[in-house]
Amino acid sequence: MHTNQLIIALFQRFCWLDEGLQARLHNRGWPDVSRPQSMVMTNIVTGIVRPSDIARNLGVSRQAIHSTINQMVAVGIVALEPDPDDRRHMVVSLTETGARMRQDAQHAMDALSDQLAERLGQDRFAELIATLEADWGDNIEREDPD
Repeated sequence: MHTNQLIIALFQRFCWLDEGLQARLHNRGWPDVSRPQSMVMTNIVTGIVRPSDIARNLGVSRQAIHSTINQMVAVGIVALEPDPDDRRHMVVSLTETGARMRQDAQHAMDALSDQLAERLGQDRFAELIATLEADWGDNIEREDPD
């Protein structure tokens, strides 16, 4: 497979999952969230809670993350508060509403996984998960021009 085919295929499959997730959440009465908002929630759930760390993890600016988080605060799915361990930093957390939304999102992802396993077959689905979870090694570091 050519490199450009790999990145396109991975991105298209990511979009398939995210769109399926968004549709299922919408059908359960949740407000629509943007892809950046969805990615912020994913980071929070995995324990990445400082906006600067989320920005670094997603490869976007801190300003962009703060804008996204502020939108999420406005709809009541996350809270932004001082870090109890270091008052110089802020942390983002799910509100009660956000936690309920996250629970519905987990059920939606379980249903999407089941759907995908049925379409691909259990063996191919298991191989896909194993491949994606395999250690791909360190990424190539960007060299600084002299």
